[in-house]
Amino acid sequence: MALSARTRARYWRWAQYALLAVIVLVVVFATDWKQIGASFFNFRAAKTLFPDIITTALVNTILYTVCAFVAGSLLGLLLALMKMSSVAVWRWIATVYIEFFRGVPALLVFAAVGIGVPLAFQVRFELVASVTIALGMVSAAYVAETLRAGLQAVPPGQMEAARSLGMPAWRAMVSIIIPQAFRIVLPPLTNEFVILTKDTSLVYIIGMSASQFELTKMGQDGLQQPNMGLTSLVIAGALYLVITIPLGFLVRRLEAQAAKTKR
Repeated sequence: MALSARTRARYWRWAQYALLAVIVLVVVFATDWKQIGASFFNFRAAKTLFPDIITTALVNTILYTVCAFVAGSLLGLLLALMKMSSVAVWRWIATVYIEFFRGVPALLVFAAVGIGVPLAFQVRFELVASVTIALGMVSAAYVAETLRAGLQAVPPGQMEAARSLGMPAWRAMVSIIIPQAFRIVLPPLTNEFVILTKDTSLVYIIGMSASQFELTKMGQDGLQQPNMGLTSLVIAGALYLVITIPLGFLVRRLEAQAAKTKR
């Protein structure tokens, strides 16, 4: 007797559950959990990281991220407006900038700002300024394209209505179009903030003092502690999640609200 499609689908699901259970059991019994605990979860040795990893590294990571995000958003908005300009030169400059910084690794930008510029021009930036410039320049390329899409998504009638009321184009753009565009692109901008949070791990290439450490650098230095194993990196990763997981929930909520608004 032939099985119905629903029955076959049910059997197939149970087969997948059984396969998953077998894999889990193999991993559980084949893993040396004592060694895993000693290497990854030796919290007795990790006590030496506290409270500095929170009061210094976590705070610095958030500081670097916020500064770079603000700089990237402002520059990205300018680039988005330039790319939408009726003046061809502005469009070309914006396009070249965006394509360049989206194609170059952020690590090279850090090296250029933190090492190359001081050597070439005999100027030296504070670490926060270097991070803000380097990450902000990279972020601006992505933010620009996001904001450009948001600006183009605002109905043209909004600008036409504002102009018909006698409002100058620049004022209509600042007070009507740009706020609506930011609401539209808020979820992808939040994703950009998450990406910047992780990109702060590249700050080490510039060089820093202990008081300027971010999470990754402090986690790397912690590896040198006796009996630490990889526990310091596990803790650093967990603190990154403290930042990124709430932002992920925020993105999903904003996307759900945007979907309701469209309906």
